[in-house]
Amino acid sequence: MWERLIHFSLCNRLLMAALAVMVIVAGYFSFRQLPIDAFPDVTPVLVQVFTETEGLAPEEVEKYVTYPIETAMNGLPGLKKIRSVSNFGLSLVNLYFEDGTDIYFARQVVSERLQEARQAIPEGFGEPQLGPISTAMGMVLFYYLEDTTGRYSLTELRTIQDWIVKPHLMSVPGVTEVLGIGGYEKQFHVLVDPQALRRYNLTLREITEAIRANNFNVGGGFLAKHGEEFIVRSVGLARGIGDLKKIVLKSVDGTPVYLGQVAEVKIGGAIRRGLQTKDGKTEVVAGQVIKLYGENSSTVIKRVEEKIQEINRILPPGVRIVPYYEQKSLVSACISTVTSALAQGMALVIAVLVLFTGGLRASVVVALAIPFSIALAFLGMRKFGLSANLMSLGGLAIAIGMLVDGAIVFVENVDRKLKENQGRKSRLALVGEACQEVGRPVAFAVLIISLVFLPIISLKGMEGKTFRPLAFTVILALLGSLVYAFLISPALSYFFMRESRKESPGLSAKITQFLTRIYHPFGEFFVRHRVAAVAVAVGLIIVGAFVGSRLGSEFVPKLQEGTVILRLTMAPSISLEESKRITMLIEKRLLRVPEVKGVVSRIGRGEVGAHTDPVNSAEMYILLRPKDTWRVKSQEALVDLMRKEIGETPGVLTNFTQPIEMTVDELLEGVRAEIAIKIFGEDLKTLKELGDRVAEVIRRVPGAVDVQVDQITGSPQLLIRPDREKLARYGLSLAEVQEMIEVGVGGKVVGEIFEGLKRFGIFVRLKPEYRSHPEAIGRLPLRTPDGGFVPLREVAEIREIVGPRQITRENIQRFITVQCNVSGRDIGSFVKEAQASIASQVKLPPGYLITWGGEFELKEEANRRLRLVVPITLALVFFLLFLSLGSVRLSALIMANLPLALVGGLVALWLSGQYLSVPASVGFIALFGIALENGMVLITCARQLQQKGLSPEKAALEGAMLRLRPVLMTALTSALGLLPLLFASGTGSEVQRPLATVVIGGLFTSTLNTLFLL
Repeated sequence: MWERLIHFSLCNRLLMAALAVMVIVAGYFSFRQLPIDAFPDVTPVLVQVFTETEGLAPEEVEKYVTYPIETAMNGLPGLKKIRSVSNFGLSLVNLYFEDGTDIYFARQVVSERLQEARQAIPEGFGEPQLGPISTAMGMVLFYYLEDTTGRYSLTELRTIQDWIVKPHLMSVPGVTEVLGIGGYEKQFHVLVDPQALRRYNLTLREITEAIRANNFNVGGGFLAKHGEEFIVRSVGLARGIGDLKKIVLKSVDGTPVYLGQVAEVKIGGAIRRGLQTKDGKTEVVAGQVIKLYGENSSTVIKRVEEKIQEINRILPPGVRIVPYYEQKSLVSACISTVTSALAQGMALVIAVLVLFTGGLRASVVVALAIPFSIALAFLGMRKFGLSANLMSLGGLAIAIGMLVDGAIVFVENVDRKLKENQGRKSRLALVGEACQEVGRPVAFAVLIISLVFLPIISLKGMEGKTFRPLAFTVILALLGSLVYAFLISPALSYFFMRESRKESPGLSAKITQFLTRIYHPFGEFFVRHRVAAVAVAVGLIIVGAFVGSRLGSEFVPKLQEGTVILRLTMAPSISLEESKRITMLIEKRLLRVPEVKGVVSRIGRGEVGAHTDPVNSAEMYILLRPKDTWRVKSQEALVDLMRKEIGETPGVLTNFTQPIEMTVDELLEGVRAEIAIKIFGEDLKTLKELGDRVAEVIRRVPGAVDVQVDQITGSPQLLIRPDREKLARYGLSLAEVQEMIEVGVGGKVVGEIFEGLKRFGIFVRLKPEYRSHPEAIGRLPLRTPDGGFVPLREVAEIREIVGPRQITRENIQRFITVQCNVSGRDIGSFVKEAQASIASQVKLPPGYLITWGGEFELKEEANRRLRLVVPITLALVFFLLFLSLGSVRLSALIMANLPLALVGGLVALWLSGQYLSVPASVGFIALFGIALENGMVLITCARQLQQKGLSPEKAALEGAMLRLRPVLMTALTSALGLLPLLFASGTGSEVQRPLATVVIGGLFTSTLNTLFLL
C-alpha cells in the first residue's frame, strides 16, 4: 500500500503540489473560524435547581425543600451524583450527569421530575427553578455601574441595572443570563403600625387582602358602536404611593379607613442578602454576564463589549458600565503564549533542517510538512468541534518537531541516493526507490507515535476533558504528516531536489563529517563491547529509579490566570452590614500593595443563578497592575506579599484563589480550594467536632495553608413555638400566628406597581420598631374572635437558640468539608502525610467516614486510568513493531528504548524542581513515540544491510552511521520545537512546561541509547 501511494504521488506530481496548496489555504480559513477559549471547559454536565424560600432557616429548607427535590431526582438516566446546600432562604441542588450526556436532555428529565418535587414541597415554601444553561467557564464578564456625578442613589442605580442594562445585555447572542447584585431593588413599602391595627380592629391578613383586592385590571371584552368595536378596559392598578394610601380597608359608620391611616407608605429597597463594594470606599451596583453552554467565549465577550458601548450611550448622564473582569484577557494571554511558542518552535525546526540538509531545496520540502500537517489538523478540529485553546494548540506545539520526522527520513534518503547516483538512474526512478526504501518504517513509526497517545484519549472526567484536545490535535497533525510524507514529499522532492556530481563542500556536509568522525569510534566500541552497553543501560535505569522515587506529585501545575481572588469567611452570626465593614477594611489594606490597582468585592449573594454564598462570605477580585511593574517575579510571590499586608483579622478566615480555578473547584467538590476532606455523618454537632479535629491535625502538616472548616453551625436564631392549647383557649388558629410572623416580621410582597414596563413590588411589613428585637415581637397583637387582642408572647414560646448556618449533603448524606491549599510542596506527598496523621489522631464514631477530594482525587483517578491503559497500549505498539519487523527479538530491542527515555525525563523534572503530574505523563507518552520511531528507523536500516550480506556487527555500525543524520535531526527538531514552551513565561506556560521538560530531557537519553546502546 505504501509503495502504491508513493507511485501515485510521483505519477501525479502537479496534482499533489496543488493538493498541498489547497490544504494549507483551507486550513488557514478553518483556523480563522475555530472557536477560541483559554483552555478546555472541564466542568461536568451539571443541572442546578434553585429554590428561594423566603425567611426559612436551613433546617426547614433541608427538610421541606431540598430533601423532596433530591428524592425526586434519584434514578434519573445518566445521573452520577447529587450534591445540595440548604442555606437561609435558599436551597441549591446540583445534579451531576455522566460525561457525554446532552445538557438539554439532562435539563429536560430534571424539569419533568421537578413536577413531582413541587407536589411534595409545602405550599408557600418556594418554587424550584432551573439554573442558567452554562458551566463554570460561563461567567465571562463582570462589571459595575460607575456614577461620575454622585447624583444617583443605590436604588436608582439598581433600577438602571435591572431595567436598562440587563435587558440589553440579555439580547446579545450567546448570553444566557445576566445577574445583578448590589444597591437596593426598588419596592413600595407598606409599613404597618400594630397600634393602629388595634385601634381600627384590623389584622395583617385584612391589610394584604385589601391591597390585592384594590390593585388589578380587568378586560370587559368589546362593544359594537356605529359599526366599530370598542375594547372595554377597567384600569384598577395602583399607580404610586398616592393610590396605595387611598386603598379602603373598612368602613365604620360610613367613614372609610384608609391604608394610609394604619401604615406608612413609602419607596424603599428590597431585603437583600448581598452587596458589592469597591476600593474600600463605596458600595456599587454590579452584574455578571453568563454565556450559553457551548458558546465561544471570545465571540460572546466581543459581542458583549460592543453592546456595552451601545448601552453607555443611552444611560443617564454620568452613569457608565465599567467591566472589571473578563475572560478575554486570559484567553488572549493563553493563546499568545502557545502561538508564540509554536512560531518560535517552527523557526528553530527550520533552522535545524537548513543546517543539516545543507541547502534550501531539501529544507523547503521538509519544512512544508509543518504548515501542511497543521492545516490538516485545523480542518480536523473544525470537523470534530474542537476549539483553539491552550491544550489543543499546545498539542500542535508538542508535535511541531515530530511533524517533520517522516519527511526528514524520506528527504534524507533521497538526498543520499542523489549524491550516490552519479547519473546512473533517472531522477524520477531514484526518488521513488529512495522513498519506497524507508516508507514502511516511517509509516509504522508515525502510526506507533499516534497509538501511544491513546491513553490520553482514554482519560475520563476533568483530566480527560483537559488533555483529550491535546491528544486529538497531536494525532490529527501526525496523520497530516503521514499524508504529507507519502503523497506530497515524493512529488516535491522530484521538483526541488537535484543530483549532485560531488559531495557538497558546504556547512551541512562539514557538520555531517564532523559528527561522523566523533561518533564512529564510540559506536564501534559499544558494538565490540556489548557488555559495557548493557552496563551503561542498567546504570542509567538505576539512576532513573532513584530520582523517580524522590519526585513529588501533583495533578496539574497551577495555571496563573492573572487575576487573584481573596475569599473571606467571617463569623456565622455576622450581619450583612458588619460583613461590609470588615470587607472594606481589608480592601483598604490590599490597596497598600503597590501592585494592586483596585479591589471589587461581592458579599453574600445577589440574584439567584450563580452564587449561593451567605452574608458572612465575601469574594474579592483583586485587580493587578501590569506584570512588568511588579516587585516580584511570580503571582505566588505576590500573593505572599498580600498575605503579609492584610495580616490577621479576628474572626476572619482567608483563602487566595483565582476566578476559574475557584469555580471549577467548587463545582467539582463543593469547595473553593485544592484539597477537600469530606466527613459524612448524620449529626451536625458531631460533624462539626470532627471537622475541627481534622482541621487541627491538617494545620500541623507542613505545606498546609488556608485551612478552613465548613461553617455548618453558629447561626443565632429566634425560635417562636406556638402553644396549641393556649391558642385554643383564645380561639386563635395557628395560621393567624404564622401569618403575623411571616408578614409582620419577615415581610411579604403582595402585589406590583407598574411604571411603564418596569414593575416594582408592594412589600407589606410592620414598622421596624415593632419587630427589631424579641421583646417587641412578643408584644405583637393577635385579634381574638371576640374582637379583643392578645400579645404573641401569651400564646407562643419565644427564645434565642444557635442553629445551623447551612447544611450540605451529597447523595442523600450530610457532610462537612475541611478544605485547604498546599504551598511549598507537592500535593501527593502532602496528602500521604496528612492521611497518616488523621488516621492516627482522629477516631471516627460508627456511621461516620472520611473521603478525600479535589486535585488529589483527580490525580489519583488519572494515574489509575493510565496504569490500566498504558500497558495495553505498549502491547499494541509491540504488536505493530512485530508486524513491521517480523521479529520478536528486534521488536523487544526497540521497546527497550523506553526505560532509558524515561530516565532522561525523570532527571530533567528533578533538576528543574518540578513534580510528576498529568502534563508530565503526557510528555512521557509523547517521548515514547519519538524514541520508538528513532529506534525503528535505525533497526530497519541495520536489518536491510544485514539482508544484503553484512555481518550483524558491521550492519549495526553501518546502519547507525547511515541513520546518524536523520536520528539527530528528528531528535533535535522534536527537542527544539519544544524549547520555547520550556522557557515560556506567559499565561498557561505552567501547564506546558512539565511536558516540554520531560520530552527534552528524555530525548537526550533516548538519542544516546539509540545511537550508542541500541
